[in-house]
Amino acid sequence: MRDHKALALRYSTAFDALIGYPSYHVVLEERKYNIELLGKWARKNVRRGLRESAVQPISFQLLASDGWRLHEETLERQKRDELRNRRDWERLCLSAADLPGFEAWGALVQGRLAASVITFQMQGCCYMLYQQSKQDCLTAHVNNALSYTVTQTMMRRPQVSSIFYGLHSLDAPASVDEFKFRMGYLRKPVRQRVCLHPVCLPFFNPVTHILVRTAKLLRPRNRVFAKAEGMIRFYLEGKRALKRPQSGHNLISPDSSFRTTTGTEHTQHIANESSEVKAS
Repeated sequence: MRDHKALALRYSTAFDALIGYPSYHVVLEERKYNIELLGKWARKNVRRGLRESAVQPISFQLLASDGWRLHEETLERQKRDELRNRRDWERLCLSAADLPGFEAWGALVQGRLAASVITFQMQGCCYMLYQQSKQDCLTAHVNNALSYTVTQTMMRRPQVSSIFYGLHSLDAPASVDEFKFRMGYLRKPVRQRVCLHPVCLPFFNPVTHILVRTAKLLRPRNRVFAKAEGMIRFYLEGKRALKRPQSGHNLISPDSSFRTTTGTEHTQHIANESSEVKAS
């Protein structure tokens, strides 16, 4: 960190590690993924979305041009400020166009791009990146149709064994992950660890956290305050010595309609730790 002048490093580590913020990855490892594995409302929304839209691969050129408005509206709904420059968005999309493993997918309503997502396949894992949609197409459930179709397509590829739909965010609203869980994805327990450059250590303390948290409340759209508050919170909570779980790593689903076998002790341990973190 000294050599590269890095201020902080955030990464995932094993859940049974003694240091790190109790967290999760949003993943799917069910190869026989189909609509019957979803809950009643998710099935209804997927079917409606598939009637209202056509889900298909799209060019990165189309994503760069027509996807900008979707990106803006999605950030507005989630009250997040990041990548707000159209030129940066276009450069991001076009830079992936010629790279192996990257694909762009879209849900089109009457020929117009209504939702999109970028996927990246590395070895046996497919990553879902930058999913977004038009505000006026939400009632058509284009996100459900897009997520379902891309997930099913990827899991049918013999070389793909899992899909990674995101990491527990520092600042995103909980609703972002709730949608993914309704679509059959699971929480995979991990710990997020934050390591700091020595020069930063004096600034990561409970008092600083209160000040940054207050600044975040006063300026909720400020990305710097939001990320800084999350980093300080993850660092402080991650230092707590927590009891090791009694069983191995298992997937935990918040939706009883799509649940894997999970050890009772391990499930209770995660629930207890989550309660402790929220209470603190």
